[in-house]
Amino acid sequence: MKHIASTLRGIALITAIGFALAGCSSAAGSSGGTASGHAAADTSLAAVQKAGVITVGTEGTYRPFSYHAGGSGALTGYDIEVIKAVASQLGVTAKFEETQWDAIFAGLQAGRFNVIANQVSITPERASTYLFSTPYTYSTGVIVVRSSNTSITSFASLAGKTTAQSLTSNWYALAQQNGATIQGVEGWAQSVALVQQGRVDATINDKLTYLDYQKQNADTGLKIAAETAEKSTSAFAFTKGSTTLAHAVDDALKKLTDDGTLAAISRKYFGQDVSR
Repeated sequence: MKHIASTLRGIALITAIGFALAGCSSAAGSSGGTASGHAAADTSLAAVQKAGVITVGTEGTYRPFSYHAGGSGALTGYDIEVIKAVASQLGVTAKFEETQWDAIFAGLQAGRFNVIANQVSITPERASTYLFSTPYTYSTGVIVVRSSNTSITSFASLAGKTTAQSLTSNWYALAQQNGATIQGVEGWAQSVALVQQGRVDATINDKLTYLDYQKQNADTGLKIAAETAEKSTSAFAFTKGSTTLAHAVDDALKKLTDDGTLAAISRKYFGQDVSR
């Protein structure tokens, strides 16, 4: 009996210890879950300020927004000048990382740069994934065809036609919605060349891009076949969680609007203020 009693006491002791350990385990798990449930601290602005640099993803081949003067000169363009002015307001320097459009969002998500400055149109799909600044460009989209083309007169008439588009652009989505067959390209330069060569029927892009191309290249043999009724808005894109940096950029854009800097940059490239 003594052995049995001792055994029972032992079982009771082990059970009590087990409950105690289970309680500790449960508490630890609860504590850990609470900690992981808190949103990570937003250090996006502080990190840029500490580094003294804001790293910017851009194509470097998208005239007049982001390109090299003379083909191989310094990186320049409307977006480049705007983000440099923003960086100055933040008290930091803009450092540029050039990449193809179809890889630019992956680069942002991978942390290769803090922001994209490359005429990123705000769409519902992108807004669900990325954070946007206030817009700094307002423009329409246009269908560009060869001057001799009379079969494309509207977006609806793209059905059954072939257009050249960057695969992740909003213009790709617009062409696809209207029944076009898409030939993937790396950017505007390639797409417009394919149209001129008659290898595709059309390309859809920003009207400002087309007007600049016409200005820089006499007798392009191209024309605008149709234009969107609504204006698209373009802004700087950030990863979700970069709220403090995005808000600081918004503040900088407001100052640049109020003091006329954005309007001046805009008129330099487009002859009119497209920043509002």
